[in-house]
Amino acid sequence: MISKKVIAGMASHFKKHWPDFNADGFIVSATKNLNSLELKERTDQVTDAMHKYFPPDFAAAGKMMLASLGSPVGGETSGSMVDIEGITGWAVIPMTNYVGLYGGRQFELSMTLFKEMTKRATAEFGIRHFLLEHPEETLSVLRLWAADEDYHVRRLVSEGIRPRLPWASRLSAFVKDPFPVIELLELLKDDDKEYVRRSVANNLNDISKDHPDLVADIAERWLKEATKEREKLVSHACRTLKKKGHKKTLQILGFGVPRIKKSSINILTPELKFGDSLQFELIIISDLGKDQDLMIDYIIHHQKANGTTSPKVFKWRTTTLQANEKLSLTKKHAIKKITTRIYYPGLHVIEVMVNGVSLGTSGFQLIM
Repeated sequence: MISKKVIAGMASHFKKHWPDFNADGFIVSATKNLNSLELKERTDQVTDAMHKYFPPDFAAAGKMMLASLGSPVGGETSGSMVDIEGITGWAVIPMTNYVGLYGGRQFELSMTLFKEMTKRATAEFGIRHFLLEHPEETLSVLRLWAADEDYHVRRLVSEGIRPRLPWASRLSAFVKDPFPVIELLELLKDDDKEYVRRSVANNLNDISKDHPDLVADIAERWLKEATKEREKLVSHACRTLKKKGHKKTLQILGFGVPRIKKSSINILTPELKFGDSLQFELIIISDLGKDQDLMIDYIIHHQKANGTTSPKVFKWRTTTLQANEKLSLTKKHAIKKITTRIYYPGLHVIEVMVNGVSLGTSGFQLIM
């Protein structure tokens, strides 16, 4: 997405719209040790090269970047498309970062650039600089953009103000007080594009990590007379709360305290060789004379080097337990080499959670 070919294409468009642009110097600087850099590192290096070789006057640089943009993308995502028409796709991201870092004194021009750039990729990273340095002015613009005819612009309203956006600086003020964010999400929760609604859900999920009860209250309010689209949004927004077994959220989503007469967790592979699949079963018997919805998760308490254990939650199944009936489920879980975990031999423990309530534990020995 940020290759030498892409960077050279960017340089040719910059040169076309500012003849004094040192395209060769820019390419050398932007592609230095490129093969050893990850995506974000490449993006930052291109931004640094822009700062080095762009016109010192931001207004001139902004005019050049605006003229260098390609046609707006029609779909929800795009690759790095730097062609004869101009720059779109991921190659736009270093440009949005440049605006965020150096456009603070040219507020109106910067907002114009963000609005046009987000139509070609996204400006969710760059605009955060303005939310940090000019919060009130930027929020005022975003309120207007929430009703924009272009759904890429509407999505930027939600995605740009996510308090904990991955790869981006944290918006600490909104982590502490999310109400300015929620005000904008209210305007977008019933957007006709799922692309926008999914961003709203991700934003609420961010907020839930610091304000779980607040998001549970929002979920309860939004679910009243909700469309199927809004129900889907709320469910996705509450995914972290569901995983953590947040009882209020589970009750709002229809997963009350389970009424279970008897349950058992049986490990079918009590001695497990590393690389094989753990197998276990859950048997539960209803203690209720009507159907009940169940969200079943399991936790593996992994053995650590120091003898303690580290829990990891895994989604299992959402199902309906019939009135006074028995439910039997089996599960296979691969225990193999992965990049995100180091396994250690010894006792590991399985814990099954139903609607946020633990049904007990059972152990197995991992043999390395």
